[in-house]
Amino acid sequence: MALSGMEYMSFICLIGSLFVVSGGIHITFKGEAVPRQNTLLLGLGAIVANVLGTTGASMLLIRPYIRMNKWRFSPYHVVFFIFIVANGGGALTPIGDPPLFLGYLKGVPFFWVFTHLWLKWLLGVSALLAIFYFIDRHNYLKASVAARAVAEWHDVTRVEGLNNLLFLAMILGAVFIHGPPFLREGIMMAAALGSFMTTPKTLHGRNAFTFHPIIEVAVLFAGIFATIVPALDWLEINAARIGLTAPGSFYWGCGILSAVLDNAPTYLNFLTAAMGTFHLSVENPAHMQIFISEHRLYLESISLAAVFFGAATYIGNGPNFMVKSIAEHAGLKVPSFLGYVFKFSVPFLLPILVLLWLIFFAF
Repeated sequence: MALSGMEYMSFICLIGSLFVVSGGIHITFKGEAVPRQNTLLLGLGAIVANVLGTTGASMLLIRPYIRMNKWRFSPYHVVFFIFIVANGGGALTPIGDPPLFLGYLKGVPFFWVFTHLWLKWLLGVSALLAIFYFIDRHNYLKASVAARAVAEWHDVTRVEGLNNLLFLAMILGAVFIHGPPFLREGIMMAAALGSFMTTPKTLHGRNAFTFHPIIEVAVLFAGIFATIVPALDWLEINAARIGLTAPGSFYWGCGILSAVLDNAPTYLNFLTAAMGTFHLSVENPAHMQIFISEHRLYLESISLAAVFFGAATYIGNGPNFMVKSIAEHAGLKVPSFLGYVFKFSVPFLLPILVLLWLIFFAF
């Protein structure tokens, strides 16, 4: 079985600790939420996602993003935040997105994804930012003068709860630990506990912080991890029989299942299937080095697909559901599951996914 309970635990400890620590940082941004500022914020989130993870960046920025735009908040605001900050932005480091973290645990070098995916990341994120800017500009120009008059804006940018940066550093440092079992996860949980105990309750209150979103994610993805293992194990054995023999087919296969099953376990099983195609084992570090050096396009296609396709539905990646939950708790309208897919993923995200395939993997 390519996926174990230990890997699920590592996944939950990482996103859970980042969720708690980020919830103790309160940010207010200077100025009004004009389209240019919103676009810059999402672009900043895409960069920060590679340092704090898509979960950390999402939890850090979603609340100030909501406050800035509450006077004209539309469903596309939360969708493009999920597209860019909660998913595509985190394609450059193993910290960035949970599937890449699982790859790192299996022996993919830390800086490999940056070296091989930066151009694909830049093209995908830039295209999403450009689409968002024109949609947001249209929305902004339609807003009434009365609506603009009640918009929330500030004279200075202010960050509170800076003591939590120490706990973030603990989590990021723990990622590099390959020591005794549970040591890495223990450090992450200790950082989360330290953050929660030392953050003033008033700061948590201003962030409207609750454990509800992370509990929903933990329960939902426990079920997903457990129930998809048999199907993905079958895929691991029969990948070649059903036509998964080229980087492009792995791109679409891993991508489509990442969107509907969760990208972390899907990535791991497609990585196992791809290595099995060449009679290599994902559990053997020497085999991983052979796979990376001789078949890197397969790893590129699986990595990129897992990260970007994870944005296609609410269940494609852990942070997606948390962002949705936070927006709903703030009283904002968000798309339904099918509305998200057919009103946003298909018309806006899918063309970019096709473009990335055509440029980098189709031929």
